[in-house]
Amino acid sequence: MFVAIGIVVLLAMVFGGFILAGGAMGPVLAALPLEFMMIGGAATGAILIGNSMHAIKLLGGGVGKIFKGPKYTDEDHIDAIALASKLMKLLRSEGAVALESHVTDPASSTIFSEYPRLQADPVVTAMICDPLTLLVVSSGTLDTHAVEEVIDNAIKTQLHEMDEPQHMIQSLADALPALGIVAAVLGIIKTMGAISEPPEILGKMIGSALVGTFLGVLLAYGLAGPLGARLKQINAHDQQIFHSIKQVIIASLHGYPQPLVLEAARSGLPPAHRPKLTDLLDMMRGK
Repeated sequence: MFVAIGIVVLLAMVFGGFILAGGAMGPVLAALPLEFMMIGGAATGAILIGNSMHAIKLLGGGVGKIFKGPKYTDEDHIDAIALASKLMKLLRSEGAVALESHVTDPASSTIFSEYPRLQADPVVTAMICDPLTLLVVSSGTLDTHAVEEVIDNAIKTQLHEMDEPQHMIQSLADALPALGIVAAVLGIIKTMGAISEPPEILGKMIGSALVGTFLGVLLAYGLAGPLGARLKQINAHDQQIFHSIKQVIIASLHGYPQPLVLEAARSGLPPAHRPKLTDLLDMMRGK
């Protein structure tokens, strides 16, 4: 919602100010399609040259996320803490054998089924089930630091993939002003070929060429840059769910009491989305 509103405000203020200052939109609109084709086409080509098909698909998903917002809601973050806590409580109370069916087949798990959104998310289920499967296979004898290293590596890999679209958008923002200059230079070359024309015609041709520079800068700093920044914020929100899961698993393996386990996971969430510890404790007690 805010992204769409921001784009409307951006265009209205830029072109509205131009019109109020006495500018004529006719030459701009006449030059815009071809300038946009050159700049947009060059940007698309650069993306195709510099990225694999997998990265391009990630970019498409990242752009969709900008307009849809975070994948994980505040409730999902709380549910992830509760889900991981219940699994670790089962491990402590009944052992690795009781936990095995839940982590090797989460689709059929009665514990996972209490949180259907997380159960249907392969990334979250893998982040929980993979390290717990190691504990089951080793009968709970793995060193806690080794488990933590495995989780850290899994999170690092996941975050790299999540952040890739943002890096691509930021690279595009950095390149757009230069691509605008390329379009403008081509317009100047065209103008120089018509140097014998009268001043009124040359003025229109130079003005059309400058639209390329204008468009490249506007797209870079008014659109691509802010979109990349927004995606970075969204990813930072979504990524906290993995850190919360890690904190629950590692704190439980250290043998901390449940209130401290919940606090370790809760404290890592942003203040605006952080639940009260009492609410988490009540949830675990079934209240």
